[in-house]
Amino acid sequence: ETVVTCDGFVQRLSCENGKIQINTANYGRTDKTTCSEGRPSKQLQNTNCYSPNALAPVSKSCNGLESCEVFATHTVFTDPCFGIYKYLAISYFCLPPGVRSSLVCEHETSALNCDDGTVIRIHSANYGRTDSSTCSTGRPASQLAKTDCYALNSQTVVTSGCEGKKSCSILASNSVFSDPCVGTFKYLYISYSCVSKCKCDYTEQ
Repeated sequence: ETVVTCDGFVQRLSCENGKIQINTANYGRTDKTTCSEGRPSKQLQNTNCYSPNALAPVSKSCNGLESCEVFATHTVFTDPCFGIYKYLAISYFCLPPGVRSSLVCEHETSALNCDDGTVIRIHSANYGRTDSSTCSTGRPASQLAKTDCYALNSQTVVTSGCEGKKSCSILASNSVFSDPCVGTFKYLYISYSCVSKCKCDYTEQ
């Protein structure tokens, strides 16, 4: 789902079946047509306007819930382009019921477990940082500032280590994933579910 909310309005996100997982969020302007009605052209000129921190407050308000409301305003998000009429663009998906998540800070080990007769199916994984609050205790601000940090091989590494197994453990470290943002303190987030064996092991007849 992708939703756009003009500045000053409230957006409601909802999942009929499952829980919200925010994928991307930007408060700014990336074209001249969206939210342009009745606006002078000088308020639409900057189409390279991106907020540095939109993902964190939206994720905090919405992730894991069946519905949430987000207010598109510069009091929630810092103003990335003064004088330009902005909008909040959010893309999200609905995690199906039964999806579990695991989050561990850098240097810790993530342990995934499923009950007897079921095995792990990985939905998403990221080693990096997408907000400034997770795994922040005792860390200087400089190690938390970069919130668009993604290890591109996260999904591949976690899937190869865990998919189809009853349990697995993955160390959240640069030695496992490489370092996607040097100087930033990272964490490993994994969403997964436990499915009955026959659904993912096609080799057994």
